[in-house]
Amino acid sequence: MYKNRAVSGKNNISGSNIARIRKEMYPKVSQRLLADKMQLEGIELDKNAIQRIESGARFVTDIELKTFAKVLAVSYEELLAE
Repeated sequence: MYKNRAVSGKNNISGSNIARIRKEMYPKVSQRLLADKMQLEGIELDKNAIQRIESGARFVTDIELKTFAKVLAVSYEELLAE
């Protein structure tokens, strides 16, 4: 089956930005805490899904992207910047 991939060979272009923004947050936000915050917004992700998104191994849906932007308090554009 053919899969769409970014030029980098990853399944998303937002994962590295999500990881960077998460790590820059104060107080520190772990992958588990980010997953918990996403769940509070109605998006069922666990720590392992966050890890796969950040590494580029998992696709990110538009609904998830919108919620990541809200939880991380950034714009969609910042999450999609290459």
